[in-house]
Amino acid sequence: MPATPFEKLLKEVRACTLCAHALPHGVRPVLQASPSARILVVGQAPGRKVHDTGIPFNDPSGDLLRQWMGIDRDTFYDASRIAIIPMGFCYPGKRKSGDLPPRPECAPAWREKLLSQLPDIELTLVIGQYAQAWHLPDGGGSVTETVQRWREHWPTVLPLPHPSPRNRIWLRRNPWFDEEVVPALQKRVAEVLESRADYS
Repeated sequence: MPATPFEKLLKEVRACTLCAHALPHGVRPVLQASPSARILVVGQAPGRKVHDTGIPFNDPSGDLLRQWMGIDRDTFYDASRIAIIPMGFCYPGKRKSGDLPPRPECAPAWREKLLSQLPDIELTLVIGQYAQAWHLPDGGGSVTETVQRWREHWPTVLPLPHPSPRNRIWLRRNPWFDEEVVPALQKRVAEVLESRADYS
């Protein structure tokens, strides 16, 4: 059976070498997607462990994100239900504090092409400043300010802080996130996945 247009596009993305000259650990695009997905997770760029395994959010950040969403690994890695398309597909390397930002070439080259092939997305989780700047009309402010205004985009889009262990201090300083946002997110994820089950 010939490949679908989406399968061809995904193959092109996974073969991309656009940023090879600037990637100290080499090219390895990491993403997960299917035209039937109902939830879109937008992160920054893969970290070193994700680069090594080729599995998105396969690290402590992913553990916390799945906890926020109220789902297990099997559900999270079901591409027919959940798409994971970061702003940069390859690990950009490290700087003095944390990882480098996503490569700027990636999103303009691929983002619109991929998102146009995901017609059934009901909830988009927008994680961190680079993702928020791209996906939200007012996404140029601080992550804290953007997440505090989460109801402005609800229930189709939810800005989130990064679930990295580096952000534990932020979570302690902002208890409203666990009290207000996480329960709403878990309820919404369950609704969307249930609607997907009914649809299929």
